[in-house]
Amino acid sequence: MVLLILIVALFGLCIGSFLNVVIHRLPIMMENEFRSECALHLTGIESPKSLGKYNLAVPRSKCPQCGHQIKASENIPVFSWLVLQGKCSNCKAAISIRYPTVELATAILSALLAWKFGPSLQLLCALPFAWALIALIMIDADTYLLPDSITLPLVWAGLLANSFALFTSLPSAVYGAALGYLSLWSIYWLFKLVTGKEGMGYGDFKLLAALGAWLGASSLPAIILLSSLAGAAIGIVMVIGKNRGWNKPLPFGPYLGIAGILALFFGPELNHLLYGL
Repeated sequence: MVLLILIVALFGLCIGSFLNVVIHRLPIMMENEFRSECALHLTGIESPKSLGKYNLAVPRSKCPQCGHQIKASENIPVFSWLVLQGKCSNCKAAISIRYPTVELATAILSALLAWKFGPSLQLLCALPFAWALIALIMIDADTYLLPDSITLPLVWAGLLANSFALFTSLPSAVYGAALGYLSLWSIYWLFKLVTGKEGMGYGDFKLLAALGAWLGASSLPAIILLSSLAGAAIGIVMVIGKNRGWNKPLPFGPYLGIAGILALFFGPELNHLLYGL
C-alpha cells in the first residue's frame, strides 16, 4: 500500500507538470480558435496562422521574458524550481511559485486518493477526475472559462464509470447529471429575469452536471451548499480587503471544483451531516 501511494504521488507530480501546460495553453488555444472562427464568419477567409502551430505539445515551453527554451533538466517537477531558486536560468526572471504548487497539490491529492481507494478500478477513475477538476479550478480562476473540452467529456466519463457503480448507482448518476445542470440553469434564468444580468456562465452548469454524473444526485445539495458558502465568504473578504468591488464577477467554478473534491472523499459524511441538519 505504501509503495502504491508513493508511485501514484510521483506520477501525480508529472501529471501536475502537464496540468500547468493545460492551464496556461488551453485558454489561449480557445481564443485562437474563436478568432479564427470569427474571421471565417465575417470575411469568409480563415485567419492566417501567423503564430504558427500552437497546442498542448508544441511549441516547446520557454521563458516569457527572454524566450529561453526550457530544457528537460529544467522541467523536473518541483525539483527544478527549487534548484533554479524560482528563476529563469538565462535571464533570472522570477518563475511563479504557482507551478510547483500545482505540481505538489496534484501529487498530494493523487496520494490521498491512492490511500482512500487502494489498488482498484475506483482509483483508476478517480485520479483523472480529480486531475480534470484541478485544471478547471485554475483555468476558471484565471480566465472565467470552463472549457467544454474538459467539462463535457467529464460528464460522459462519470456516467460510464458509474455504469459499473464505482461511486454511485447509474440511475443516481443520470439524475445527478440532469439535476446538476438544470439546478444552476434555473437559478441563472431566474436571476436574469429579476435583475436583467447574467449571474453565472454555462460552464458552471456543465461542471455541476459532471459532478452529479460522478458523485450522484444525493451529493448535489452538499456540493452546492459548500461552494456557495465558500464563494460568498471569500467574496466578502475580498471586497472588505478592497481587492475587488461588489460589481466585479467572482468565478464560481473553483468553488464547485473544490466542493466536488471534498465530496469525492467525504460524500457520505457530508450527506449525513447535511440531511441530519
